[in-house]
Amino acid sequence: MSTGVILFICLFVLLLGGLPIAACIGGATLIAFIASGLPIMNFASKVYSSINSFTLMAIPFFMFAGSLMANGGMSRRLIRFASSLVGWVTGGLVHVMILASAFFAALSGSAPATCAAIGGMMIPEMKKKGFPAEFSAGVQCVAGTIGPIIPPSIPMVVYAVSAGESVGEMFAGGVIPGIIYAAMLMVVSAIICKKKGFGEESKVKFDSHEVWLAFKDSIWALLVPIIILGGIYSGIFTPTEAGAVASAYGLFAGTFIYKELNFKEIGKLLIDTAANSSLVLLIIGCAGAFTWFLNMQGITASIGAWFAAVSSSKFIFMALTIMLLLFMGCFMECCASVLMITPVLLPVATSLGIDPVYFGVIVCMTLSLGMATPPVGEDLYIAATIAGIKFEQEVKYVIPLVLAAIIAILICTAVPGIVMFLPGLFFG
Repeated sequence: MSTGVILFICLFVLLLGGLPIAACIGGATLIAFIASGLPIMNFASKVYSSINSFTLMAIPFFMFAGSLMANGGMSRRLIRFASSLVGWVTGGLVHVMILASAFFAALSGSAPATCAAIGGMMIPEMKKKGFPAEFSAGVQCVAGTIGPIIPPSIPMVVYAVSAGESVGEMFAGGVIPGIIYAAMLMVVSAIICKKKGFGEESKVKFDSHEVWLAFKDSIWALLVPIIILGGIYSGIFTPTEAGAVASAYGLFAGTFIYKELNFKEIGKLLIDTAANSSLVLLIIGCAGAFTWFLNMQGITASIGAWFAAVSSSKFIFMALTIMLLLFMGCFMECCASVLMITPVLLPVATSLGIDPVYFGVIVCMTLSLGMATPPVGEDLYIAATIAGIKFEQEVKYVIPLVLAAIIAILICTAVPGIVMFLPGLFFG
């Protein structure tokens, strides 16, 4: 039996065993190393070299910034502003939830953080207004996946490091697709609400004065993406430095402007950030060793050659890629999948004339949706826990919203200019 077969069998068995994804990838790779006679120290060396990157320091910075903004009063003010803008639309609070998730995505870069921060406030409020708990949880579950699409995005940082592309260009490429993604969720949610009669009592009259007041109250939160992206695109600071600036800004705003953070809470957020960052970086390290082994065994080249052989055009290649990524998203964490798929398929994509930035944005969009699909989707469990239901109850509402998200992905795939407009504007 070849070591490549051993690698994938072990990975599959460990995934079925319900072990953490880092243990599954790392354990399977370590067994394959031993089976092929490679020194175990080589495994440790590859794990270390995979995370020994200055750019990856952006991950803990953006995680800490997102936590500061979620706990420092910014998310609540963003919800108020979103409510003043779309609370009058059919479905009311549903659109507030989706728009607030899009706003918060521009602060956190993480699907679970977006789902927890916005869902923690919106789901209980929606239940009070008569929305079924399973519908509220289902919408928030999928809305949370906007987090890794609208910049800053942690999976986009991981892709940029793996592909050797500009983080700034990746961030620019995610803006318009993220808006389309959110708009599709709002359209389908409105159809469901109208058909089921959800949220009639939650509608409010449009009040321009309230829009202005909510805007003023949330201005410090709304400035975050402007500062981050403006600083990157103008060359004032790198994406990693942008994460540090976002953290400092969130600390300042939450402590001295909104005055909702104290030293005890900040200490707890630092500990949580360290724990979450360690988990993500461990996944990245193990995935790096995994992909190195695939390359060494020639498996990466074989898979890439097969994709090239069956893809007579770039559109067929992208269709096959999206189907593969949707499947992978059901079983694997987003960042790990990005690291595994990039060295395999990016060379094929570039040989077909596909821009690496465009390809990366589609990859991150598609894999982020995996956070809302069973059995591994973390947002499913976060939203269900907040709503006080079993995750199986929300699935019937998750399905149409996932289909809406897939349509958004297909639109962006079919029209590359949607993705590449801003990167071309700022970096062309």
